[in-house]
Amino acid sequence: MSAAVQIPPMDARALRAAFGSFMTGVTVVTTRNRAGQAYGFTANSFTSVSLDPPLLLVCPGKFLSSYAEFEACDVFAVSILAEGQEEISNTFASFKGDRFARVETDDDLHGVPVIAGAVAVFSCQKQQVMEAGDHALLIGQVKHFHHSARRGLGYAGGKYFSLGLEQSAARAPKQGLKNVASAIIEQNGAVYLQRDAAGYFLPQVVVSRRGLLRDALQEHLATLELGARLAQVYSIFDQAATGEHHTCFRATTHGAVPREGAFVAVEDLARLDYAVPGQAATLARYATEYQTGLFGLFIGDADGGDIHYS
Repeated sequence: MSAAVQIPPMDARALRAAFGSFMTGVTVVTTRNRAGQAYGFTANSFTSVSLDPPLLLVCPGKFLSSYAEFEACDVFAVSILAEGQEEISNTFASFKGDRFARVETDDDLHGVPVIAGAVAVFSCQKQQVMEAGDHALLIGQVKHFHHSARRGLGYAGGKYFSLGLEQSAARAPKQGLKNVASAIIEQNGAVYLQRDAAGYFLPQVVVSRRGLLRDALQEHLATLELGARLAQVYSIFDQAATGEHHTCFRATTHGAVPREGAFVAVEDLARLDYAVPGQAATLARYATEYQTGLFGLFIGDADGGDIHYS
């Protein structure tokens, strides 16, 4: 069991970022009893509760064979799983043998095993347990945490998902379609648009090889002198009518004064006429999601598709 260590002052901004890494979401909750025996279960019932003091909540089910150990624990840990850790989730959800023998773990400052390679790990001291139907609300105060830049593993509709969908979809070969990369560049509640006789359109470039999408688009944006840097993919769609496969990225900039085109207020995006039909739907969705701050990844075509939220 690891010895106690000196804990640095809690960084609220870093803690908020670590909480924000949770998708909809898969965690493994672990503890040790006073005899040193380790216990763990898979949970998607996880939420941040407070930054000051730093609190989180998980919900162990009373049907768990280890329920009594978590109800009585003094300390516990929550590991947010990374994409590719589906088998770890399955192990702690259903395997009846020694779960810890099947996965790689580290010990936290309390000596509780945590999942190696997790997106984030929160080491907690139990604050309160409250019954809630067939589950309990287990509230812990975060005493230590660490957070990586890996993508999280999500769970929805009975299936795992991850933001790796973005990469695989963006790199998938598209026979007979031109690859078009575009960017939604936001600045102070407005989006940069260009315009021709057919209507408005996002800055875009045709790319010969799909693996060069991001680099080619970033080079094109540099010619516009907007100082924009690309972030994550926002929309991937086929437009059969024009023989194009579109990959649209989000981007931000500050203090840009365009030498061509203009920034249009987000609330006006849905009312404009667009030269690229697929961009009309993309920007209408962006205007809606901008109000909530929850942005998804759309993968589909002119007939529809799926939105994956992180």
